[in-house]
Amino acid sequence: MLRLDCMKKTVLRLRVLWIILWGVLSCFSTVAVCASVKTIRTTFPAAETGFDPVRVTDVYSNTVNEAIFERLLTYDYLARPARLTPMTAEAMPEITDDGKTYTFKIRPGIRFYPDPAFGGKPRELIAADYIYSFKRMFDPATRSQWTFMIEGKIIGLDALAEAAQKTGAFDYDTDVEGLKALDRYTLQIRLREPDYNFSYIVAHTPFAAVAREVVEKYGENTMAHPVGTGPYILKQWTRGTRIILEKNPEYRGMVWDFAANEEGDEELIRTMQGKRLPLIDRVEISIIEEEQSAWLAFKRNELDFNGVGSFRAEVFDGKSELKPEWRAQNVKAIRAIDPELTYMFFNFRDPTVGGFEKEKLALRRAIIMAYDREEEINVIRKGQAILATMPIPVGVVGHDSRYKPLNTYNPALANKLLDAFSFKKGKDGFRTMPDGSPLLLKYASGTTTLERQFNELRKKSMDVIGVRIEFQPGKFADHIKAAKACQLQMWSSGWVADYPDGDNFMQLLYGGNIGQSNNACYNSKAFDAFYEAARKLPDSPERNHLFLEMTRQMEVDGAWALGVSRERNMLIRPWVLGFKKHPILNATWLYLDIDPEKAP
Repeated sequence: MLRLDCMKKTVLRLRVLWIILWGVLSCFSTVAVCASVKTIRTTFPAAETGFDPVRVTDVYSNTVNEAIFERLLTYDYLARPARLTPMTAEAMPEITDDGKTYTFKIRPGIRFYPDPAFGGKPRELIAADYIYSFKRMFDPATRSQWTFMIEGKIIGLDALAEAAQKTGAFDYDTDVEGLKALDRYTLQIRLREPDYNFSYIVAHTPFAAVAREVVEKYGENTMAHPVGTGPYILKQWTRGTRIILEKNPEYRGMVWDFAANEEGDEELIRTMQGKRLPLIDRVEISIIEEEQSAWLAFKRNELDFNGVGSFRAEVFDGKSELKPEWRAQNVKAIRAIDPELTYMFFNFRDPTVGGFEKEKLALRRAIIMAYDREEEINVIRKGQAILATMPIPVGVVGHDSRYKPLNTYNPALANKLLDAFSFKKGKDGFRTMPDGSPLLLKYASGTTTLERQFNELRKKSMDVIGVRIEFQPGKFADHIKAAKACQLQMWSSGWVADYPDGDNFMQLLYGGNIGQSNNACYNSKAFDAFYEAARKLPDSPERNHLFLEMTRQMEVDGAWALGVSRERNMLIRPWVLGFKKHPILNATWLYLDIDPEKAP
């Protein structure tokens, strides 16, 4: 009996040891798998709208599209100023016919991700895919806001669009003279006249290749079914909450091989040179609209990088030195002035603030001169911005640092201007319209804490000149939709360069782009004449002079209240390798790596 008990105990011990050993081995296996999945955790401060590159306009959706879909050209990761380089094209285009014909050779073997639209198999990218994607810009069913970039440029494409407007159906099978597949991999684009920015345009995310089979299968649901040839695929999407991307197993890969251009590039090169990309297996994007929530998530190690924003005092000693607690964590700080600007626009079709009558010009310019941008920079932005002086920001071709803006901060002059044009004050201290009717500004706004701070400054500024203002809170996507329909009276917006040329900013004020990128619905014959003349010129002193003429015209008309160009102060966790802020590209996860020894 005693021997039997001993045997039972021995068997039991062996079982326990086996369970422990199996658990240890499983634990090691799990750790190995987890360690092999390199993940970037980041955030968007506003919700996305979807992932069809032709149909979305917001920077957050297009950041995701940039990682999924591919253009003919892209940008060198390290080159400053930004420089174009081939993407799906084998080389830069052959440009002939005095700049009117562009010929691209597409690399064979590039494949779309396997999708039910292809019978579950991958499908090779060919020249016809770009022809189809360019045509989609003009299909009334897609309601693209990017048509303005190629409208009136490609021979025969506008005529096809006009036919679709009459019949209600776009004929994708009709040949377009200016879009030809010379063979399976050769794309020829013929323009009506030279366009010196056309290479920049085809490098912009909305001009990425989309497969016809995918669009025909998913129809209106293409926003939720992005299928591209890029380094990442959409794995999971919870609208307005979370986006998860995973490495595309069909992606051809590339080698990290870039030359140094600026101080600090050598360290990146030592860390990344020769690595096969992509190295990041998974990108987790959380939608966190409140700045404080994102900041707390970063402090809890839930995000790999984050903007400093309003929390500058927690990060830096004085101007730029990281505080000891951040240095102890080996966190890096990266600073850059983005090639972008913020601006407030007036709806030129609005009965209160719109129109070109002298009293309307006076009202808009008074509103502009009453707003204190220095207080915005110092108090709200914590010193992390510079004043915008013209619609073309610093770092973009066409910016002139010598230009002196017309509508500078001057509340005394703003009051005199309103007095001169009969915007009289009542007993309550607030002004009426010249005809005696109430004067009330209606300002579209977000709902975040930061937006409320801006609204307090706007109200304070309007109180100084006796103008009532009320704020109309709403969602970013809803405001965008209303702005395109010329239904917002006033709103603030921002524009980050799609390509580093002044044309990309001046087109926001061009009358021909109303309903697309011209949210102010500004339609000035004088401005449009300057713009149309500038489009025909290469980068030159003559074109730069026209940019200045356009700037003065929009200031006289009070089309925009120029805002700021933001300084991006970002904190990067020490395990993120290869990061450098690019002036144009946003989805730079392709170029990064994670150091597993430092990662939490």
